[in-house]
Amino acid sequence: MHSTPTDNRIPTLAHILIVEDEPKLAALVGDYLRAGGYDASWVADGREAIPAIKAKLPDLVLLDLMLPGRDGLDICRELRSFSDVPVIMLTARVEEIDRLLGLELGADDYICKPFSPREVVARVKTILRRVRHSGEQPGNPALRIDEATHSAAFHGVPLELTPVEFRLLKTLAANPGRVFSRDRLLDNLYLDHRVVTDRTVDSHIKNLRRKLEQAAPGQDPIRSIYGVGYKLEIE
Repeated sequence: MHSTPTDNRIPTLAHILIVEDEPKLAALVGDYLRAGGYDASWVADGREAIPAIKAKLPDLVLLDLMLPGRDGLDICRELRSFSDVPVIMLTARVEEIDRLLGLELGADDYICKPFSPREVVARVKTILRRVRHSGEQPGNPALRIDEATHSAAFHGVPLELTPVEFRLLKTLAANPGRVFSRDRLLDNLYLDHRVVTDRTVDSHIKNLRRKLEQAAPGQDPIRSIYGVGYKLEIE
């Protein structure tokens, strides 16, 4: 009698995988996540992370940067080769190069130690809400991108885009809310892999913003993240 509701409810809990080599910290974060209504599991060795992810694909990964066996950036790089599962990186290393590299490899967020477990839960909740919303409304109804016809429209108004601008918009729209570094965007802009400066991205972003503004005055869905890059957020 009492087991049926539990069995029905548990599979709906979002599963968070914690990859962290500090047992007390991992246990504390796990307790807060479970108190927040999530399912949480833990691995302490970097070499165990990818097998654990493949065994039971989590809804989100909390990934420490400094791990025994294998570092977090290397794990994130391999993870992105087969999955878009959200990743929040945890680290005591606050150098800008680490932050840039982590985001470039596809991390969705970045939290520096020491941190509040409540903050971690809040970040997890925000990212999972965004992912669910994106899944319910693929591509966002305000922005339509048709790869077959190489066309796009914003709030129903066709956009006259160059091939490079189209690829730029498609890259940003494929992961709304995710920050892309200039280098990462450059990788997707030119099919001939020509050598250009990262300021080339700024120029294309400026032109793309102008065309989006012309289509929907007062709307600027492209956000600049100082020192990092750009992301797309459509209300």
